[in-house]
Amino acid sequence: MLSLPPRASRAAPIRRTWSTYAPLLLLAAAASLLAGCQSLGGAAAGPGSLQRAESLAQGGEHDDAAREYEKLADDNPGSAGIGYLLAAAREWLAAGKPADARRVLALVSGTPSPAQATALRLVEIDLLLAAGEAQRAWQQLEAGGLPREPEALLQYHALRQRLAFATGRPVEGIRAQLARERLLADPEARLQSRRELFAQLRDASARGIKLEPAAAGADALVRGWLELGPVAAQAERGGGAPGIAAWRARHPAHPAAELLRTDFSAPTPASQLPAGAHVAVLLPVGGRNAAAAAQVRDGLLAGYYAMPAASRPGLRVYDTAATSIVEALNEATRAGAEFVIGPLTREEVVAAADAPGRRPPLLALNFLAPEAAAPQAFYQFALSPEDEARLAARRALADGRRRAVALAPEGDWGTRVTTAFRAEFEGGGGQLMDAVTYAPARNDYSDSIQVALRLKDSRARQKRLEGVLGTTLAFQPRRRADIDLLFTPAPAAAARQLRPQLRFHFAGDIPAYATSDAYEPGLSGNADLEGLVFPDMPWMLGLPGAAERLRTTTVEAWGQDVRGRGRLYAFGYDAWLLYQALQGSSRSGTGIGGGAMPPVDGATGRLTLDADRRVRRDLDWAQIRNGLPRPLDAAGAAGATPAAGAAAAAGR
Repeated sequence: MLSLPPRASRAAPIRRTWSTYAPLLLLAAAASLLAGCQSLGGAAAGPGSLQRAESLAQGGEHDDAAREYEKLADDNPGSAGIGYLLAAAREWLAAGKPADARRVLALVSGTPSPAQATALRLVEIDLLLAAGEAQRAWQQLEAGGLPREPEALLQYHALRQRLAFATGRPVEGIRAQLARERLLADPEARLQSRRELFAQLRDASARGIKLEPAAAGADALVRGWLELGPVAAQAERGGGAPGIAAWRARHPAHPAAELLRTDFSAPTPASQLPAGAHVAVLLPVGGRNAAAAAQVRDGLLAGYYAMPAASRPGLRVYDTAATSIVEALNEATRAGAEFVIGPLTREEVVAAADAPGRRPPLLALNFLAPEAAAPQAFYQFALSPEDEARLAARRALADGRRRAVALAPEGDWGTRVTTAFRAEFEGGGGQLMDAVTYAPARNDYSDSIQVALRLKDSRARQKRLEGVLGTTLAFQPRRRADIDLLFTPAPAAAARQLRPQLRFHFAGDIPAYATSDAYEPGLSGNADLEGLVFPDMPWMLGLPGAAERLRTTTVEAWGQDVRGRGRLYAFGYDAWLLYQALQGSSRSGTGIGGGAMPPVDGATGRLTLDADRRVRRDLDWAQIRNGLPRPLDAAGAAGATPAAGAAAAAGR
């Protein structure tokens, strides 16, 4: 648990990250995170969806991800099925259910490919570690040699790192992390791998494992890590500040120096904080959700340190990857927490809502299912794609559009946003003429686009006419003429492929609306989104107001710019603003318990509280023009064609 005192220095923010020993695997589209934290339900019946399985895995819902991969294996016999079974086994291991992982491996039949054989061997070794046979697992890993495939090599080094610390070989563990880090292209993934090594060294020292700097030989990098372990263990007990300063002086250029500056400082012991004088923050700062949790935590701390020092409450972070939600809530309540921010994933939020006994008011960082009733003083804040779909429907209606076709990725996410768009659009007097899905993993969406635009009907008419006339006709297919907008929600990678294909199929002049998932700043491929209209948070669009205040706060508090700080960072910042607003309303007699809250000008949008104590976000609107988002007016600014709308935006 991390504790922050009420009057911590703004120039030296007090922070800590805990990490578990789970390997950080490369997963596509990190941002989409948690979409970042977008609501994820339980595994649905019906055929499996690769997109849903990957989304669930990234969101930390490993049980549901494993079940989804098992369904995919059922639907795809042969080599593909073996791959899905291996993915399911890894997810069962991540969920802490080795028996299910063994059950899935028993289903593997046929001859795996060389890459699959390597993956199978690594999973079997991981199962030995889970069974407490670390030494045997180490021997088997050593006997097998290095894999050749990049993904398998990442898994190999992550497994070797955990096995090395489990068997008392810290130098080998450090070298495995260094080898693994060299394979990681994403800066946040590299930082997270260092956090894991830091925690392993700290815990190894606390368990009495000798970390001998002399064992590093001439390797200054390994020596620095070995020296850091005892310092970190001492800091965990509340007395490590001098040791940290001395270590920094000896190793100013070591990669862990940046980690200490941004993620670590000695805690104030809980016994020194007065009862009831803190806000409890519940986040999975260890484990496979750590990267998303770190972004949320950093944004929240930016809001915390923006407060005058004299008015800051005590703040403690409880790691929900290391304990259950019920235990974390009970611990926070016993310690005197006056307010709780978190937890983060939908599964954790459900557990918090169901937790028995007394607890402080709570701001959950995800939504319960729409039909689920929340307890008293239980507030909900999420980056919901369904809410953005409803905003897109209202925007289209305000722009005078009444007849739409939805073209969305197949799977749970696409179904949810299309359903939300349909309900809002048809409830406002519009008509969704058709809803078509495509498989984003296939890259070529031509078949789905032709169905959505009825181009295949046009070609069928040509064939019939040629049959009647007995000759070949010069022909250009005509798309349907009964629609005036396309709703095309998609992750950024799929959106950048979808838009050019729509233009190729004669639909470039149809106004297209999407959710914010379609846009990621700084990507050269954003030029392919030309004309797309979408809502997004002020933070991502670089707008003034709360987003500008957050940029200033980030530089002042952390001494660094905001590059690489995404939607979850702004989400954490706004969570702190919401806490302040709810506390202010409570003091005035209208807030906590009563449900009222003044609007909040946040970095993720203009935030209001509805009757069910859910935070609703009013977003800003933009249209892509020459690869950049151009602001649009609140309504009616999207022109009859994408080019016209972009020109209008540029003219302002």
